[in-house]
This record gives sequence, structure tokens and C-alpha cells, in this order.
Amino acid sequence: MSDSSQTPSLYAAREPIFPRRVSGKFRNLKWIIMAVTLGIYYLTPFLRWDRGPNLPDQAVLVDLANRRFYFFWIEIWPHEFYFVAGLLIMAGLGLFLFTSALGRVWCGYTCPQTVWTDLYILVERWIEGDRNARLRLHRQKKLDLRKIRLRVTKWIVWLLIGMATGGAWVFYFADAPTLAVDLFTGQAHIIAYSTVAILTFTTFLFGGFAREQICIYACPWPRIQAAMMDEDTLTVAYRDWRGEPRGKHRKANADKPLGDCVDCMACVNVCPMGIDIREGQQMECITCALCIDACDDVMDKLGRPRGLIDYMALSDESRERDGGKAKPVWSHILRPRTVLYTALWSMVGVALVYALFIRPEVDLTVAPVRNPTYVTLSDGSIRNTYDVRLRNKHGDARPFEVTVSGDPAYQIELENVAGAIVEVPADAAHLQRVYVIAPKETGPAQGEATDVRIWVEDTVSGERAYKDSTFNGRGQ
Repeated sequence: MSDSSQTPSLYAAREPIFPRRVSGKFRNLKWIIMAVTLGIYYLTPFLRWDRGPNLPDQAVLVDLANRRFYFFWIEIWPHEFYFVAGLLIMAGLGLFLFTSALGRVWCGYTCPQTVWTDLYILVERWIEGDRNARLRLHRQKKLDLRKIRLRVTKWIVWLLIGMATGGAWVFYFADAPTLAVDLFTGQAHIIAYSTVAILTFTTFLFGGFAREQICIYACPWPRIQAAMMDEDTLTVAYRDWRGEPRGKHRKANADKPLGDCVDCMACVNVCPMGIDIREGQQMECITCALCIDACDDVMDKLGRPRGLIDYMALSDESRERDGGKAKPVWSHILRPRTVLYTALWSMVGVALVYALFIRPEVDLTVAPVRNPTYVTLSDGSIRNTYDVRLRNKHGDARPFEVTVSGDPAYQIELENVAGAIVEVPADAAHLQRVYVIAPKETGPAQGEATDVRIWVEDTVSGERAYKDSTFNGRGQ
């Protein structure tokens, strides 16, 4: 019987990755995207938008207390959640579109995990130095004052970034300037402090320590992306037919037929995922294209053509191996799959815009009260009760007139209201109990169930809305 203690471990401890600094067009593009996305995230809650004296003036606000979502001039009510669902569908289709055309560009450029990890690596490089310096510090066994100072300084900056991240998130759910003061003076709600603490910890952990582990093990997208890609998808790849056999171009190797790759490891050293793109397509690759910048820089120094590592499609491989040219970029992007995704994305967007412009400023819902189904009054009339929720989407209070149609005999009464006009506050919903009465000798009173239509009219603008229901008589 074998000794279980001799069984090799199936677990390999994570070796930290220290990407080397690189410059180039893709690195510059990532800097721009980082600045834009972080700027939008941190500054948006402080933008103001005047909606009138009775409404919040924060441009983007998720008002959970009043169940509203404000986005500049757009206000989404709870019953209009289909707008949010539509935006999520558009986001999914957009992700499918970009992945099918350009691979994992979302992961490489705009994913929050990538953006914050890039920011944390930038801080780490500023404080501890570039790749070699960070490697030496990591491998240094002695915990001296210098190592403690560098690590503590780095972690403090990381924590501050995490706190800013959590703080910016809670600002989307309350008036940002007011909440900022409350947070610093200790007057904010415990939920706000708890949310900031949780997001500070997760940002610190994910961006500072987990990094590529989140992309490899926690994120499902690397395993889904294969269904979105085909042989015409442009993605980062290595032209092995040009680079192999790789080796150092020295006099000692003058008699060997070497390719353009000098095996300098620059592409590996700049990779935030720690992979070697020369080994082919890998699940870990987020197509950030930093390896392209690194390789192009080496090719420039060697006087060789750029593009040894580049964005390319699998369908172009055979052409280039035979000495031909790759198809134009537009032919890879404009193909049936991407056209279909674009059409679906556009259809959802147009439908949402159309729904946004045709939605009424006055709305109501009608809920019949069925316990009891009806009430017989002293004069023999039959009364049905309805809970009518009136919605005023204007920025000022409006008088709404409630009427009923369906049979000339119907009469209407409003609970706690003299007449048929009720005042609805600005940008609010008002629950009003409405009684519909049918005299005893009329058809609705004697029958089983007849149709009834409850109307509401804004007496200021003249805008009207209605909902259909049923009236139950004695015969039901």
C-alpha cells in the first residue's frame, strides 16, 4: 500500500506577476481609457442637473427611498424597470459584438478589474520601481526597514484608492456633496460606512493581490468567450511562421536559420497575466495588446518589421504563411455575425428611445378591492371599490380629475375628497380609493360583471390616461 504522504500536491502556490513598464500606442490607449473611465466613475455623482424645486438636482441618482432612477433629464419609475432591463440587454449584445469582432477587448481595456489593477500596478511601480526592482524586493527574505517602508506606503495608497472607490459608489445613492460631508463628520448612516468598508476591502484585495486570479478563476467570461469568437475574430497572436525558430542573433548562430524572434522575453515580461503569447491562444489572455507594444519596440531596435505579435485573425494565417496578405480589417469586422449583433443592439436601442418619448407624464394603475366583491347600499345601489394609484411625473403638484365610463348609469365617488378632483404631489404617486356605484335597477347592478373604464385627467395640461377593469353586480 502506497504512502499517501508521497502523493505530489496538485496545488501550485501563486507566483506574483510583476509586469514591466512598456510604452506604445496600445499602452497609451489603455492610459486614456483608464483616465476617462475613472473620471466618469469618480466625478459623475457630483454633476448637477436642474429638474425644478421639488426634485433632486443630482444628474445621476439611484433614489432607493423614493424608488426612482434619475439620469440627467430621464427619470425611471419602478413600473418602468423595462428600461433598465433593455439597457442590460444592450450591454450584453454589445459585449457579444465587440468580442466577436476584436476578442476580449472589454477585458483588456474597460473591465473594472483591469482598470483598477492597472492603477494599482502603476502605484506599485511608482513606489517600488519597475519589474526588476519589484522582483528583487519580493525575493528579499530579510524584512528590513526599507522593505517595510515601501510595502506600507504602497498599501496605504491602495487603501486610499479603495476608499475613494467605495465612497464614489455610495454617492450614486444619495446627494453626493451632502453625503460626503456626513461621511467625514461621522454623521452618515451605518449602511454607508459598511458599503464603503466592503468596497474598500474588495478593491484592495482584488486590485492589489488577486489581480489575474480574478480573471482566471472568478470571472466566467473567459470560458464563454469561445462561443462568441470564430476564425475571423481579430485577436492578439504571434506570427510563428515569421518568428521561429527563435534565438539570439549572434555570430555563433550565424549558420542557423533563425526567425525574427530573438527570445528576449519582452512580451512575457509586460504581460499582466504572466503568459507567453508565443504559445498560442490561451484562456488567460485578455488581449490588452501590451505584448504588441513590447515586441514592436524590440523590432524597431533590431531594424526588423513590426507586427511579429499583432492583432490578426486565424483565417489569415494560411494566407500569410504562403506569402500573401491578410484580408482588410473591415472584412473581419463587417461579417454576418457582427452585423446581426449590431442590428439586434440597434433594435433594442431604438425601441427604448421610442418607449422613452411616448411614455405619458400622467399614469395610473387600478386594483379592484374584492373583499367584499361588492357592497349593497341602503338604497339598493351596488358599489364596487377600487384602489387607484395616480402618478404625477411633473415637477410640480397637479390636480387630477378622476372619472368613469362604460355605462351611463355609473357614478363615482372619491374617498376623503369632495368632488372628483384630487391633488397629486410633484413627481409622486398617490393612492386614492375610488367608489363606482350603479343604481339598483340598472344593468351593471343586476348583471354579473360589466366593463368599466376609469379615467384620470391632468386639469392643467389636459393629458389623460385610463385603465380598464370590471364592475361586479348582484348576478355574479
